Amino acid sequence: MEDESKKAEQQFRLKKLVKQLEAMRGRHTELVSVYIPAGASLNDINNILANEISLTQNVKSKAVRNNVIDALTKIAQHLKLYKRTPERGLAIFAGNVSESEGKTDIKLWAVEPPEPVTVKLYWCDQKFELEHLKQQLKEKEVYGLAVLDTKEATIGLLKGKSVQVLRHLESIVPGKFIKGGQSAQRFSRVREGLINDWYKEIGEAMKSAFSQEIKGIILGGPGMSKEDFLKGEYIETDLKNKVLGTIDVGYTSEQGLHEMIERSGDILKEASISREREIVNKFLTGLQKDTGLSVYGIRSILKALESGAVEMILVSEGFDWKEFELICSSGHSEKRFGKDDAEFACPVCGQKMQTIGEQDGIDAVEQMAEKYNTKVEIISQDTREGEQLFQLGGIGAILRWRAQ
Repeated sequence: MEDESKKAEQQFRLKKLVKQLEAMRGRHTELVSVYIPAGASLNDINNILANEISLTQNVKSKAVRNNVIDALTKIAQHLKLYKRTPERGLAIFAGNVSESEGKTDIKLWAVEPPEPVTVKLYWCDQKFELEHLKQQLKEKEVYGLAVLDTKEATIGLLKGKSVQVLRHLESIVPGKFIKGGQSAQRFSRVREGLINDWYKEIGEAMKSAFSQEIKGIILGGPGMSKEDFLKGEYIETDLKNKVLGTIDVGYTSEQGLHEMIERSGDILKEASISREREIVNKFLTGLQKDTGLSVYGIRSILKALESGAVEMILVSEGFDWKEFELICSSGHSEKRFGKDDAEFACPVCGQKMQTIGEQDGIDAVEQMAEKYNTKVEIISQDTREGEQLFQLGGIGAILRWRAQ
Protein backbone atom coordinates (compact mmCIF):
# COMPACT_ATOMS: atom_id res chain seq x y z
CA MET A 1 0.00 0.00 0.00
CA GLU A 2 2.82 2.38 0.94
CA ASP A 3 4.70 1.67 -2.30
CA GLU A 4 1.56 2.28 -4.39
CA SER A 5 0.97 5.59 -2.60
CA LYS A 6 4.57 6.69 -3.18
CA LYS A 7 4.43 5.67 -6.84
CA ALA A 8 1.17 7.59 -7.37
CA GLU A 9 2.67 10.69 -5.78
CA GLN A 10 5.79 10.46 -7.97
CA GLN A 11 3.64 10.16 -11.08
CA PHE A 12 1.57 13.16 -10.02
CA ARG A 13 4.70 15.25 -9.40
CA LEU A 14 6.12 14.29 -12.77
CA LYS A 15 2.84 15.06 -14.56
CA LYS A 16 2.74 18.45 -12.88
CA LEU A 17 6.34 19.25 -13.86
CA VAL A 18 5.82 18.18 -17.47
CA LYS A 19 2.73 20.36 -17.73
CA GLN A 20 4.66 23.33 -16.34
CA LEU A 21 7.66 22.85 -18.63
CA GLU A 22 5.46 22.22 -21.65
CA ALA A 23 4.04 25.72 -21.29
CA MET A 24 7.52 27.29 -21.41
CA ARG A 25 8.73 28.84 -24.66
CA GLY A 26 12.06 30.49 -25.26
CA ARG A 27 12.18 33.69 -27.27
CA HIS A 28 15.06 32.08 -29.16
CA THR A 29 16.80 28.69 -29.22
CA GLU A 30 17.97 28.92 -25.63
CA LEU A 31 16.11 26.32 -23.53
CA VAL A 32 18.45 23.49 -22.53
CA SER A 33 17.39 19.91 -21.72
CA VAL A 34 19.88 17.40 -20.30
CA TYR A 35 19.10 13.74 -19.63
CA ILE A 36 21.62 11.78 -17.56
CA PRO A 37 21.04 8.00 -17.58
CA ALA A 38 21.29 5.81 -14.52
CA GLY A 39 24.90 4.81 -13.92
CA ALA A 40 26.39 7.60 -16.08
CA SER A 41 29.56 9.35 -14.96
CA LEU A 42 29.00 12.92 -13.79
CA ASN A 43 32.52 13.75 -14.98
CA ASP A 44 31.50 12.78 -18.52
CA ILE A 45 28.40 14.97 -18.28
CA ASN A 46 30.44 17.91 -17.00
CA ASN A 47 32.84 17.47 -19.94
CA ILE A 48 29.89 17.55 -22.35
CA LEU A 49 28.60 20.76 -20.75
CA ALA A 50 32.04 22.37 -20.89
CA ASN A 51 32.33 21.46 -24.57
CA GLU A 52 28.86 22.92 -25.29
CA ILE A 53 29.80 26.14 -23.49
CA SER A 54 32.87 26.36 -25.71
CA LEU A 55 30.83 25.78 -28.87
CA THR A 56 28.20 28.31 -27.81
CA GLN A 57 30.87 31.04 -27.82
CA ASN A 58 30.52 30.98 -31.63
CA VAL A 59 26.81 31.91 -31.61
CA LYS A 60 26.37 35.28 -33.35
CA SER A 61 23.54 36.66 -31.24
CA LYS A 62 24.97 38.03 -28.01
CA ALA A 63 21.66 37.60 -26.14
CA VAL A 64 21.22 33.99 -27.21
CA ARG A 65 24.90 33.23 -26.58
CA ASN A 66 24.80 34.63 -23.04
CA ASN A 67 21.49 32.97 -22.16
CA VAL A 68 22.60 29.52 -23.31
CA ILE A 69 25.96 29.83 -21.53
CA ASP A 70 24.18 30.98 -18.35
CA ALA A 71 21.80 28.00 -18.57
CA LEU A 72 24.66 25.54 -19.09
CA THR A 73 26.64 27.10 -16.25
CA LYS A 74 23.61 26.85 -13.96
CA ILE A 75 23.26 23.14 -14.82
CA ALA A 76 26.97 22.53 -14.17
CA GLN A 77 26.68 24.25 -10.80
CA HIS A 78 23.62 22.19 -9.91
CA LEU A 79 25.48 18.95 -10.67
CA LYS A 80 28.00 19.84 -7.96
CA LEU A 81 25.28 19.01 -5.44
CA TYR A 82 25.58 15.32 -6.39
CA LYS A 83 28.42 13.00 -5.42
CA ARG A 84 27.19 10.52 -8.02
CA THR A 85 24.37 10.14 -10.51
CA PRO A 86 21.07 9.37 -8.72
CA GLU A 87 19.92 5.75 -8.84
CA ARG A 88 17.31 6.37 -11.56
CA GLY A 89 19.31 9.02 -13.40
CA LEU A 90 18.45 12.69 -13.72
CA ALA A 91 16.69 15.11 -16.05
CA ILE A 92 17.62 18.80 -15.88
CA PHE A 93 16.01 21.73 -17.67
CA ALA A 94 17.28 25.30 -17.69
CA GLY A 95 16.93 28.45 -19.75
CA ASN A 96 15.70 32.00 -20.05
CA VAL A 97 11.95 31.89 -19.47
CA SER A 98 11.41 35.65 -19.35
CA GLU A 99 8.47 36.72 -21.46
CA SER A 100 9.98 40.17 -22.06
CA GLU A 101 12.42 40.80 -24.89
CA GLY A 102 15.81 41.90 -23.58
CA LYS A 103 15.20 40.64 -20.04
CA THR A 104 16.80 37.53 -18.56
CA ASP A 105 15.27 35.09 -16.11
CA ILE A 106 17.31 31.86 -16.02
CA LYS A 107 15.37 29.10 -14.24
CA LEU A 108 16.38 25.49 -13.54
CA TRP A 109 14.34 22.37 -12.85
CA ALA A 110 15.85 19.01 -11.92
CA VAL A 111 14.01 15.73 -11.41
CA GLU A 112 14.88 12.13 -10.65
CA PRO A 113 12.04 10.40 -12.54
CA PRO A 114 10.03 7.48 -11.11
CA GLU A 115 11.61 5.16 -13.71
CA PRO A 116 15.26 4.98 -14.81
CA VAL A 117 16.47 7.44 -17.46
CA THR A 118 17.77 5.33 -20.35
CA VAL A 119 19.06 8.01 -22.71
CA LYS A 120 21.99 10.41 -22.57
CA LEU A 121 20.88 13.63 -24.23
CA TYR A 122 21.80 17.30 -24.59
CA TRP A 123 19.20 19.40 -26.43
CA CYS A 124 18.88 23.14 -27.01
CA ASP A 125 15.70 24.52 -28.56
CA GLN A 126 12.86 27.01 -28.13
CA LYS A 127 11.08 24.42 -26.02
CA PHE A 128 12.22 21.77 -23.56
CA GLU A 129 12.61 18.17 -24.76
CA LEU A 130 10.00 16.29 -22.68
CA GLU A 131 9.19 13.18 -24.70
CA HIS A 132 11.31 10.91 -22.50
CA LEU A 133 9.43 12.05 -19.39
CA LYS A 134 6.06 11.75 -21.13
CA GLN A 135 6.82 8.11 -21.86
CA GLN A 136 7.03 7.51 -18.13
CA LEU A 137 3.57 9.02 -17.64
CA LYS A 138 1.86 6.49 -19.89
CA GLU A 139 -0.36 4.17 -17.88
CA LYS A 140 1.37 0.84 -17.27
CA GLU A 141 -1.67 -0.92 -15.82
CA VAL A 142 -3.89 -1.69 -18.81
CA TYR A 143 -6.75 -4.22 -18.58
CA GLY A 144 -8.97 -5.52 -21.38
CA LEU A 145 -12.73 -5.30 -20.81
CA ALA A 146 -15.62 -6.99 -22.60
CA VAL A 147 -19.32 -7.18 -21.75
CA LEU A 148 -21.53 -9.36 -23.94
CA ASP A 149 -24.67 -11.39 -24.46
CA THR A 150 -26.29 -12.77 -27.59
CA LYS A 151 -27.56 -9.33 -28.66
CA GLU A 152 -24.62 -6.95 -28.29
CA ALA A 153 -21.07 -6.59 -27.00
CA THR A 154 -18.88 -3.69 -25.92
CA ILE A 155 -15.11 -3.93 -25.78
CA GLY A 156 -12.85 -1.46 -24.00
CA LEU A 157 -9.72 -0.84 -21.96
CA LEU A 158 -9.14 0.16 -18.37
CA LYS A 159 -6.05 2.40 -18.40
CA GLY A 160 -5.07 3.24 -14.88
CA LYS A 161 -8.38 4.70 -13.75
CA SER A 162 -9.97 5.62 -17.09
CA VAL A 163 -12.32 3.43 -19.13
CA GLN A 164 -11.92 3.73 -22.91
CA VAL A 165 -14.54 2.20 -25.23
CA LEU A 166 -12.97 0.59 -28.33
CA ARG A 167 -15.78 -1.30 -30.08
CA HIS A 168 -19.53 -1.74 -29.82
CA LEU A 169 -21.03 -4.68 -31.76
CA GLU A 170 -24.61 -5.77 -32.43
CA SER A 171 -25.65 -9.26 -33.48
CA ILE A 172 -28.34 -10.67 -35.77
CA VAL A 173 -29.07 -13.55 -33.39
CA PRO A 174 -32.87 -13.90 -33.02
CA GLY A 175 -34.62 -14.35 -29.70
CA LYS A 176 -35.33 -17.79 -28.25
CA PHE A 177 -38.86 -18.01 -29.62
CA ILE A 178 -39.83 -19.50 -32.99
CA LYS A 179 -40.76 -17.00 -35.68
CA GLY A 180 -42.32 -17.45 -39.11
CA GLY A 181 -43.61 -20.98 -38.51
CA GLN A 182 -40.21 -22.71 -38.45
CA SER A 183 -39.93 -26.04 -36.61
CA ALA A 184 -38.46 -25.81 -33.12
CA GLN A 185 -35.46 -28.02 -33.96
CA ARG A 186 -34.56 -26.19 -37.18
CA PHE A 187 -34.95 -22.81 -35.50
CA SER A 188 -32.73 -23.94 -32.62
CA ARG A 189 -29.99 -25.15 -35.02
CA VAL A 190 -30.05 -21.90 -37.00
CA ARG A 191 -29.93 -19.87 -33.80
CA GLU A 192 -27.02 -21.89 -32.39
CA GLY A 193 -25.13 -21.38 -35.65
CA LEU A 194 -25.68 -17.63 -35.51
CA ILE A 195 -24.57 -17.53 -31.85
CA ASN A 196 -21.42 -19.45 -32.79
CA ASP A 197 -20.66 -16.93 -35.56
CA TRP A 198 -21.46 -14.09 -33.19
CA TYR A 199 -19.01 -15.33 -30.54
CA LYS A 200 -16.34 -15.72 -33.22
CA GLU A 201 -16.91 -12.09 -34.25
CA ILE A 202 -16.48 -10.98 -30.63
CA GLY A 203 -13.30 -13.07 -30.35
CA GLU A 204 -11.82 -11.46 -33.48
CA ALA A 205 -12.74 -8.00 -32.21
CA MET A 206 -11.03 -8.73 -28.88
CA LYS A 207 -7.92 -9.99 -30.66
CA SER A 208 -7.70 -6.76 -32.61
CA ALA A 209 -8.56 -4.50 -29.65
CA PHE A 210 -6.16 -6.16 -27.21
CA SER A 211 -3.13 -6.24 -29.50
CA GLN A 212 -1.21 -4.04 -27.04
CA GLU A 213 0.30 -5.32 -23.81
CA ILE A 214 -2.47 -5.80 -21.23
CA LYS A 215 -2.25 -7.03 -17.65
CA GLY A 216 -5.44 -9.08 -17.81
CA ILE A 217 -8.98 -9.35 -19.20
CA ILE A 218 -12.33 -9.17 -17.42
CA LEU A 219 -15.53 -10.48 -19.00
CA GLY A 220 -19.01 -9.42 -17.99
CA GLY A 221 -22.65 -9.53 -18.99
CA PRO A 222 -26.06 -10.86 -17.95
CA GLY A 223 -26.87 -14.57 -17.94
CA MET A 224 -24.57 -17.37 -19.12
CA SER A 225 -23.37 -15.89 -22.41
CA LYS A 226 -20.00 -14.81 -21.02
CA GLU A 227 -19.37 -18.28 -19.55
CA ASP A 228 -20.39 -19.98 -22.81
CA PHE A 229 -18.11 -17.63 -24.74
CA LEU A 230 -15.20 -18.33 -22.43
CA LYS A 231 -15.66 -22.13 -22.56
CA GLY A 232 -15.73 -22.20 -26.36
CA GLU A 233 -12.82 -21.79 -28.80
CA TYR A 234 -13.63 -18.21 -29.64
CA ILE A 235 -10.53 -16.39 -28.39
CA GLU A 236 -6.93 -17.40 -28.92
CA THR A 237 -5.08 -19.16 -26.10
CA ASP A 238 -2.83 -16.22 -25.19
CA LEU A 239 -5.83 -13.98 -24.58
CA LYS A 240 -7.80 -16.72 -22.84
CA ASN A 241 -4.97 -17.22 -20.37
CA LYS A 242 -5.22 -13.53 -19.46
CA VAL A 243 -8.90 -13.72 -18.46
CA LEU A 244 -8.96 -12.90 -14.74
CA GLY A 245 -12.62 -13.65 -14.16
CA THR A 246 -16.24 -13.01 -15.11
CA ILE A 247 -18.67 -10.53 -13.55
CA ASP A 248 -22.47 -10.51 -13.66
CA VAL A 249 -23.71 -7.12 -14.87
CA GLY A 250 -27.05 -5.95 -16.20
CA TYR A 251 -25.83 -4.12 -19.30
CA THR A 252 -23.71 -4.85 -22.36
CA SER A 253 -23.18 -1.20 -23.32
CA GLU A 254 -20.58 1.28 -22.05
CA GLN A 255 -22.64 1.44 -18.87
CA GLY A 256 -21.94 -2.26 -18.47
CA LEU A 257 -18.18 -1.65 -18.61
CA HIS A 258 -18.39 0.86 -15.75
CA GLU A 259 -20.72 -1.43 -13.78
CA MET A 260 -18.27 -4.28 -14.26
CA ILE A 261 -15.35 -2.20 -12.96
CA GLU A 262 -17.34 -1.23 -9.87
CA ARG A 263 -17.98 -4.93 -9.15
CA SER A 264 -14.43 -6.08 -9.86
CA GLY A 265 -12.83 -5.00 -6.59
CA ASP A 266 -11.41 -8.45 -5.83
CA ILE A 267 -10.14 -8.98 -9.37
CA LEU A 268 -8.60 -5.54 -9.57
CA LYS A 269 -7.41 -5.37 -5.97
CA GLU A 270 -3.90 -4.52 -7.13
CA ALA A 271 -5.01 -1.97 -9.71
CA SER A 272 -4.77 1.70 -8.84
CA ILE A 273 -8.43 2.38 -9.62
CA SER A 274 -9.63 -0.12 -7.02
CA ARG A 275 -7.31 1.22 -4.33
CA GLU A 276 -8.30 4.82 -5.07
CA ARG A 277 -12.02 4.02 -5.02
CA GLU A 278 -11.63 2.25 -1.66
CA ILE A 279 -9.91 5.26 -0.07
CA VAL A 280 -12.34 7.87 -1.40
CA ASN A 281 -15.38 5.72 -0.61
CA LYS A 282 -14.23 5.43 3.02
CA PHE A 283 -14.07 9.22 3.17
CA LEU A 284 -17.46 9.71 1.45
CA THR A 285 -19.14 7.08 3.65
CA GLY A 286 -17.93 8.95 6.73
CA LEU A 287 -19.55 12.11 5.40
CA GLN A 288 -22.83 10.41 4.48
CA LYS A 289 -23.17 8.67 7.85
CA ASP A 290 -22.01 11.77 9.73
CA THR A 291 -19.54 9.73 11.77
CA GLY A 292 -17.41 12.79 12.47
CA LEU A 293 -14.42 10.93 11.05
CA SER A 294 -14.52 12.63 7.63
CA VAL A 295 -14.03 16.37 7.08
CA TYR A 296 -13.49 18.51 4.00
CA GLY A 297 -12.38 22.04 3.28
CA ILE A 298 -8.86 23.30 3.90
CA ARG A 299 -9.65 25.21 7.10
CA SER A 300 -11.42 22.30 8.82
CA ILE A 301 -8.62 19.96 7.80
CA LEU A 302 -5.85 22.25 9.09
CA LYS A 303 -7.64 22.59 12.43
CA ALA A 304 -7.97 18.79 12.74
CA LEU A 305 -4.37 18.34 11.59
CA GLU A 306 -3.03 20.62 14.32
CA SER A 307 -4.83 18.51 16.93
CA GLY A 308 -3.19 15.35 15.56
CA ALA A 309 -6.56 13.86 14.61
CA VAL A 310 -5.93 13.38 10.87
CA GLU A 311 -5.01 9.90 9.67
CA MET A 312 -5.02 10.63 5.94
CA ILE A 313 -5.50 13.67 3.71
CA LEU A 314 -7.03 13.17 0.27
CA VAL A 315 -6.05 15.86 -2.26
CA SER A 316 -7.51 16.05 -5.76
CA GLU A 317 -5.13 16.54 -8.67
CA GLY A 318 -7.34 19.51 -9.52
CA PHE A 319 -6.75 21.23 -6.16
CA ASP A 320 -5.49 24.64 -7.28
CA TRP A 321 -5.19 26.53 -4.02
CA LYS A 322 -1.88 28.01 -2.84
CA GLU A 323 -0.39 28.85 0.51
CA PHE A 324 0.33 32.60 0.61
CA GLU A 325 2.80 34.32 2.90
CA LEU A 326 1.14 37.62 3.77
CA ILE A 327 1.93 40.90 5.53
CA CYS A 328 -0.02 44.08 6.17
CA SER A 329 1.26 47.66 6.37
CA SER A 330 1.33 47.43 10.17
CA GLY A 331 3.74 44.51 9.99
CA HIS A 332 1.36 41.71 10.96
CA SER A 333 2.16 38.54 9.01
CA GLU A 334 0.70 35.08 8.55
CA LYS A 335 0.31 32.23 6.08
CA ARG A 336 -3.06 31.46 4.57
CA PHE A 337 -4.51 29.23 1.85
CA GLY A 338 -6.47 30.65 -1.05
CA LYS A 339 -6.74 31.02 -4.81
CA ASP A 340 -4.75 33.38 -7.01
CA ASP A 341 -7.48 36.04 -7.07
CA ALA A 342 -8.16 35.89 -3.33
CA GLU A 343 -7.89 39.06 -1.24
CA PHE A 344 -6.92 38.73 2.41
CA ALA A 345 -7.65 41.04 5.31
CA CYS A 346 -5.38 41.17 8.34
CA PRO A 347 -7.05 39.34 11.27
CA VAL A 348 -5.46 41.82 13.70
CA CYS A 349 -6.07 45.26 12.17
CA GLY A 350 -8.33 44.50 9.20
CA GLN A 351 -6.02 46.06 6.62
CA LYS A 352 -5.52 44.48 3.21
CA MET A 353 -2.57 42.10 3.25
CA GLN A 354 0.13 41.92 0.57
CA THR A 355 1.59 38.66 -0.76
CA ILE A 356 5.34 38.36 -0.16
CA GLY A 357 5.63 34.67 -1.02
CA GLU A 358 3.59 31.72 -2.20
CA GLN A 359 3.80 27.94 -2.40
CA ASP A 360 1.86 25.28 -4.28
CA GLY A 361 -1.06 24.18 -2.11
CA ILE A 362 -0.41 20.45 -2.39
CA ASP A 363 3.26 20.94 -1.49
CA ALA A 364 2.26 22.99 1.55
CA VAL A 365 -0.29 20.39 2.69
CA GLU A 366 2.29 17.61 2.37
CA GLN A 367 4.84 19.54 4.40
CA MET A 368 2.35 20.12 7.21
CA ALA A 369 1.11 16.53 7.11
CA GLU A 370 4.66 15.23 7.50
CA LYS A 371 4.98 17.03 10.85
CA TYR A 372 2.00 15.09 12.20
CA ASN A 373 2.87 11.70 10.69
CA THR A 374 -0.17 11.97 8.41
CA LYS A 375 -0.43 10.29 5.00
CA VAL A 376 -1.36 12.27 1.89
CA GLU A 377 -3.06 10.59 -1.07
CA ILE A 378 -3.21 12.32 -4.47
CA ILE A 379 -6.60 11.48 -6.03
CA SER A 380 -7.31 11.72 -9.76
CA GLN A 381 -10.53 13.02 -11.29
CA ASP A 382 -10.80 10.01 -13.61
CA THR A 383 -13.31 8.20 -11.39
CA ARG A 384 -16.77 9.22 -10.21
CA GLU A 385 -15.52 9.21 -6.63
CA GLY A 386 -12.50 11.34 -7.52
CA GLU A 387 -14.77 13.88 -9.21
CA GLN A 388 -16.96 13.98 -6.07
CA LEU A 389 -13.89 14.85 -4.00
CA PHE A 390 -13.00 17.64 -6.44
CA GLN A 391 -16.55 19.05 -6.24
CA LEU A 392 -16.21 19.14 -2.44
CA GLY A 393 -13.33 21.58 -2.81
CA GLY A 394 -10.60 19.18 -3.84
CA ILE A 395 -9.43 18.22 -0.37
CA GLY A 396 -10.76 15.96 2.38
CA ALA A 397 -9.48 14.03 5.37
CA ILE A 398 -10.11 10.78 7.21
CA LEU A 399 -9.68 11.26 10.97
CA ARG A 400 -8.29 9.01 13.68
CA TRP A 401 -10.85 10.39 16.09
CA ARG A 402 -13.47 13.11 16.15
CA ALA A 403 -11.89 16.54 16.03
CA GLN A 404 -13.08 19.04 18.61
